[in-house]
Amino acid sequence: MALSWLPADQRRSVFKQSSFAAVRLFIADFVKQVRPRQVQLTESWLAGHSKRRIMHWFEADFPERLRTIKRPPLVLFLAGNVELLERPQLAIVGSRKASAVAQTNADYFAEQLTQAGLLISSGLAQGVDKHAHQGALRNGPTLAVLGNGPDIASPKRNQQLQQQIEQAGLVVTEYPPGTPSKTEHFPLRNRILSGLAKGVLVIEAQPRSGSLNTARHALEQGRSVMALPGSIWDAQVSGNLQLLRQGATLVRDANDVLHELNLEPCYQQGSLLDENKSAGSLANQQLLANVGYEATSLDTIVARSGLPVAVVSEQLVLLELEGRVASIAGGFIKVGRR
Repeated sequence: MALSWLPADQRRSVFKQSSFAAVRLFIADFVKQVRPRQVQLTESWLAGHSKRRIMHWFEADFPERLRTIKRPPLVLFLAGNVELLERPQLAIVGSRKASAVAQTNADYFAEQLTQAGLLISSGLAQGVDKHAHQGALRNGPTLAVLGNGPDIASPKRNQQLQQQIEQAGLVVTEYPPGTPSKTEHFPLRNRILSGLAKGVLVIEAQPRSGSLNTARHALEQGRSVMALPGSIWDAQVSGNLQLLRQGATLVRDANDVLHELNLEPCYQQGSLLDENKSAGSLANQQLLANVGYEATSLDTIVARSGLPVAVVSEQLVLLELEGRVASIAGGFIKVGRR
């Protein structure tokens, strides 16, 4: 039953290329997961698009980077351009309830590093994951690793984004069609995300989070771990500071990532801070200097700038439209250029 949903030539390949013990392991693992209804769902899912495929561990084109990790997946369900598995990848991870700054940073790094030739991967969750995929898609493909079946969008609001990735990139999961997302799936999903990548970039994370779980997998697998710095007073980035204290590479811009991965930059790249220096008109620039990277109240901005409230309010609206500041609870924060 466990192998019945594989194409006949793949079933023959499994038995031809593997030992009896390996086949028993293969079957035992999937008997636990695959049910008759999932067989039907899998067949229907495969028939739904020509770019969908099942790839098992015994095939020659199974990703070499996954063969040697702890508990490698025995089967991958793939939707999209399978050739992307061979591209050098960077996993970008972070909080589902990401701050405005974290969303901007994920978007920025994904867009710039895709332009530099890296394939950006993430977990297609809300927050950092979503913005990493969206930033990457502006300059090329992206890869998503799911903690559920390839026919399910979780969360539902990311369904359109998942469809975009299937068309322009690649969706990867070890779970058969029909498998819902469960809490225990995500730590397992994370080992695949880090295993496929050359390195992991943590945008924003708390100490007990899935992002740090991915970072731990990366360290065990011999991958590079990088993290953005943040305020010592911000609990949202306390996990990042913990990683940096433990030896993760501090990253400020896209070139820092390329340097860590021993890749040559293929374009002139400035930092977010450099981009902010060239923002907008002189009035906007003067006002922007009075907005911090932590919540800054309107009253504080007025006091710092010495400008009338009406002028400050007007300029803040313009800066927000330009993607230079974001309105949050407690005031405004400075963000990078979108």
